[in-house]
Amino acid sequence: MKNSAKEILEAANAEMAAGNPEGFLAYCTDDIRWDMVGDTLLTGKAEVLAWAKRTYAVAPPHFTADLWIVEDDWLAVHGEITVQDPERGRVHSRYCDLWRIQDGKLAELRAFAIETG
Repeated sequence: MKNSAKEILEAANAEMAAGNPEGFLAYCTDDIRWDMVGDTLLTGKAEVLAWAKRTYAVAPPHFTADLWIVEDDWLAVHGEITVQDPERGRVHSRYCDLWRIQDGKLAELRAFAIETG
């Protein structure tokens, strides 16, 4: 049975939350496009892995999702994320991620996040 877009992202996110960015990337296309709008654009698994290892070096992220919208090959997710920054401590943000699914894998992210404390 084919996994739904929500199931794919939930499984991938569980890997990242467990501190396993390589496991997360198993759910991504090789040429994933990861656009943190207004900040950073990453292309390909190697760039995403390097970014994840830097960003989550202290601890894996903790995130929740309170709204999921699925439309064809797109998934919109709204929620909160907390990241442990080595200099600033815990950084909380609200986010809205737009994911494109291609052949059962995460192919593109357009991430919008605003720090809330």
